Amino acid sequence: MSPAEQPEQLGTSSLASGRFRPRRRTVTIYGLTWSMPIVIWQLVFFVFPLLFLLLMSFWLVKNYRMVPGFDTVNWVKMYGKGYFWDGYWRTLGYAGITTVITSVIAFPCAFALAFKVSPAVRRWALFFLIVPFFTSYLVRIFSWRIFLNDNGIINVLLSSLGLGPFSMLNTFFGTLVGYLTLCLPLAVVLQLISLANVDRRLVEAAHNLGCGGFRTVFAVIIPLAKVGIIVAAVFCFILSFGDFVSPYYLGGSKPPTLSILIIDTTKSGQQWPRAAVVAVTMIVTLFAIMFTAVATAYRKRT
Repeated sequence: MSPAEQPEQLGTSSLASGRFRPRRRTVTIYGLTWSMPIVIWQLVFFVFPLLFLLLMSFWLVKNYRMVPGFDTVNWVKMYGKGYFWDGYWRTLGYAGITTVITSVIAFPCAFALAFKVSPAVRRWALFFLIVPFFTSYLVRIFSWRIFLNDNGIINVLLSSLGLGPFSMLNTFFGTLVGYLTLCLPLAVVLQLISLANVDRRLVEAAHNLGCGGFRTVFAVIIPLAKVGIIVAAVFCFILSFGDFVSPYYLGGSKPPTLSILIIDTTKSGQQWPRAAVVAVTMIVTLFAIMFTAVATAYRKRT
């Protein structure tokens, strides 16, 4: 046996005998040093505030002052209120509808930019998708009030056609417009990044095997870009689920979402512990949905 064949023979025999073990990755000081800043950042600005928020939900308010303690009365009172659960399901429904609509609108845009235009057009489109984030989200929402008002630009244009006026401000439609303003550019960017990395050879192979355009999209492109599409949807859900600006300034704040309910609760007798109950419930819900979505995104097809 030649020396070149010995390593291969040894590896094969070791694997066959069950004595082969994969090499374990060891934690080094070098790796820990470079990972410490992000670990410290997460601990200081996420883990510790979250633990404090959870702890505060068990405190009591006496004479308009918070008193440290451990009592489940805040959880019992908030979970026993019908308006809390109405706000919870309303917020969940708003976020779910926004996520579906945003994903459906964003996919054709991202698909066209990934497969139908030149790289130069794609770069300019990506630039213009990022530009809205250069301005304040609050400013963009206030600008929509000019368009959605009963005497706003949209109703004036519709009146010239003999239509309207339509009530769009202080409605769910107004809230949805605000959510789309926040989520749609980000969803297009995330889907575009995923679609741009799809192997074009697989798309060509599908065409050569007789797949039409729609079948190629649903049988080849979407499964290959599944991770990016789901991640984009998760971001849309997270942003819309916790948003306060759109339902308050475009939706009229009535009936309230959970974010508005937090503000209302803190104004009612300085009930910060009860507001903490609402906040913790929102965080737990987002964690559950996020982990479920990520597990679905990375699940391998059998």
